[in-house]
Amino acid sequence: MRIRRRNWTERELEESPFYIDNPQDYKEKWKNVFKEERPLHIELGCGKGQFIANIAFRNPNINFIGVDLIDTMLGLAKRNVEEVYKDKEIDNVILTRCNIEQILEMMDKEDTVDKIYINFCNPWPRGKHHKKRLTHPKQLELYKTFLKENGEIHFKTDDDNLFIDSLHYFEEAGFKVIWKTYDLHSENVENNIITEHEEMFSKQGIKIKALIAKYIP
Repeated sequence: MRIRRRNWTERELEESPFYIDNPQDYKEKWKNVFKEERPLHIELGCGKGQFIANIAFRNPNINFIGVDLIDTMLGLAKRNVEEVYKDKEIDNVILTRCNIEQILEMMDKEDTVDKIYINFCNPWPRGKHHKKRLTHPKQLELYKTFLKENGEIHFKTDDDNLFIDSLHYFEEAGFKVIWKTYDLHSENVENNIITEHEEMFSKQGIKIKALIAKYIP
């Protein structure tokens, strides 16, 4: 999905106290970036930030990193975080720019992550592009570098083929799928945060698929 460039993005991100433009400098040091040391969760492909803004606000005892590659998305995420927090101090969210295919440029085994969130990533439907999927075994092997033992990946998508393939991807990479649903909104899932894409696809009658996979070495 293409998004129109906003002229204010670069200036606002530069001025934001919770945006980092050089994440590689914080590799192995993320626990020291936040005001307090807390469990660390990361969203890969945070987009406009609706998910990370709300989950971070509801969980002040957890630190969150939102990663995206597109500056305009990160600018909108920054504004969404500010809108949700309003006058409350934003001390448990960091937004940063990184190519997720190269996530180990910013994360290492010292950056212990308890949960990874992947919400409505590009399904890359053509076979020759499947390795670009954020749930492909090639990527899952990278995440295992910094995901702690028994840590979880929470995944949501509207795409049937991506979901079915991902079930196999997780198994191939040594993860155990501990929960899954082919119709998220038909179940009474507590504290589900409905993202912009989730709302859009649901209105189109598309069922939302979701799973939780646990890393058990």
